[in-house]
Amino acid sequence: MKTITWVKMIAAGASCCIGGPALIYYVTPSEEELFSRYNPELQRRSLENRKGKQEDFDTFVTRLKQYSKSDKPIWTAWEEDDEKTRKLGVQAMLEAKRAEDAAAEARRHEIKGSLR
Repeated sequence: MKTITWVKMIAAGASCCIGGPALIYYVTPSEEELFSRYNPELQRRSLENRKGKQEDFDTFVTRLKQYSKSDKPIWTAWEEDDEKTRKLGVQAMLEAKRAEDAAAEARRHEIKGSLR
């Protein structure tokens, strides 16, 4: 009697452990099937954005590889790089604003000179 119970338990466990993933594998559609179910507008947009998304992903992976070479944790290196990028962006904005102000001042002087 005990042996039959153990056989039933092993059979039920095996069916759950093997049958469950097999069912999910059978039911889950492939990427091509999902893409074919898109409407034509979504297919067109997906194809247009595919190259950009792939480039973004490649850049992301490259940056992660670069950060992993550091002795610091990846998230710390990421934050430091973001801070550097932010500072460079602010500096670039300030320089652009200064150049714009200088150009505006030059135009004012030119207008004043032509009015005389």
